[in-house]
Amino acid sequence: MQLAGIVPAVADKLLQIGVSKILEDIYEQDFLGCSYGYRPGIGVLDAVRDVSAALRTGPYHFVVEADIRGFFDKIDHGILVELLRKRIDDKPFLRLIRKWLKAGILETDGKVIHPETGSPQGGIVSPILANIYLHYALDVWFEETVKAHCRGAAYLCRYADDFICAFENETDAKRFYEALGKRMSLFKLELAEEKTNLLKFSRLDRKHSGALEFLGFEFRWGFNHCRRLVLKRRTARKKYRASLAGFYAWIKANCRMRKDKLFAALNAKLCGYYNYYGVRGNFDSIDDFFYQVTRMLYRLMNRRSQRRSYNWKGFAELIKVFKLQRPRICHSF
Repeated sequence: MQLAGIVPAVADKLLQIGVSKILEDIYEQDFLGCSYGYRPGIGVLDAVRDVSAALRTGPYHFVVEADIRGFFDKIDHGILVELLRKRIDDKPFLRLIRKWLKAGILETDGKVIHPETGSPQGGIVSPILANIYLHYALDVWFEETVKAHCRGAAYLCRYADDFICAFENETDAKRFYEALGKRMSLFKLELAEEKTNLLKFSRLDRKHSGALEFLGFEFRWGFNHCRRLVLKRRTARKKYRASLAGFYAWIKANCRMRKDKLFAALNAKLCGYYNYYGVRGNFDSIDDFFYQVTRMLYRLMNRRSQRRSYNWKGFAELIKVFKLQRPRICHSF
């Protein structure tokens, strides 16, 4: 009986992979350069790099940072199918996608809910469908309509449902800020007002410029050691604290593992952290993160027995023997 349930599930996943590849082949030629999420060969750090270059060298002085409330749960099925019809004329293909959209969700109490909105829960095809939805809802509108009505330069960078828009002219930024919510409502989406802001972000007025958060990084204007004005990046404070909390919970749950396995797993997690946040200019943040992790490890490993196992000198030798991964810059853009 279990095998009978597994085979259809595997077949469905394989089918979703095939459909995702077909959609990718169709839409990759349509997606704009401002779109970075869920695309082959393009990642989140590409978006961070290009945003950094645009803000550093472009004529932008105002930024709109926005967040769509519960985006993946609010995608309207009818609108999505109509958008797909713009490029796809295969009715069985569209019928298959509609079936996935209407697939029921099994709740913990055993009830099955058939959602009216949202992308397939955990579906392999969900990311590309979400990207198509925002391609029409935001990207094309910004490129063809917003820019055409701007007096100054305008720039958009979107990674999945996370995006920022930069403007040269304050009037353009205010007009876009006021129109954005109305545009999203046309696609049955809602902005999270508490996370949607218009802020000044100008190298010409650093004192009155705010800090911009995007994709886990905080961008701000500051001076380097030569007293030259530069765009600085560091780990966003909320992400920093959340990552520390996650590491603490993991170390606490696994501190009684054999030391070789514990350090191997911890090193893998640290390497993943450095691979994301290890960008040039952010060494102080990842170095402080490493220091906090070692303090956690020291405290929790001393709880493995009733007696204290290590002093700081012995612990320093331990992390040297097991080669605990120290912070490093992985990206020099």
